[in-house]
Amino acid sequence: VQLQAYGGGLVQPGGSLRLSCAASGFTLDDYTLGWFRQAPGKEREGVSCISSPSGARTYYADSVKGRFAVSRDNTKNTAYLQMTSLKLEDTAVYYCAAASSRLSPYSACNINMPDYWGQGTLVTVSS
Repeated sequence: VQLQAYGGGLVQPGGSLRLSCAASGFTLDDYTLGWFRQAPGKEREGVSCISSPSGARTYYADSVKGRFAVSRDNTKNTAYLQMTSLKLEDTAVYYCAAASSRLSPYSACNINMPDYWGQGTLVTVSS
């Protein structure tokens, strides 16, 4: 069972990146999926989560609302986080995670610990 997050990198303020999270060993459509981030010296933050199986419901942290978009493609067993209008404060290691499908996106991002975590991918926003 493995989650692999990728797509991070260095981007200028105002730029865009798309993160991907690919699963192996299990089927993502059975899980509520989430993106989390941790900046240096700060606690981990739930950025965005998406419901199972279709992604009809989503949650976004206030800090990214209107700039980030979460999605999932169950046929590819992959989740995505499209990040636009990136700010310096978006700099962090981003993690994807899979939680019980019983959890709402809000709960998965803020209350209950996901079952599976991927390794992080670093996003650096800098001029």
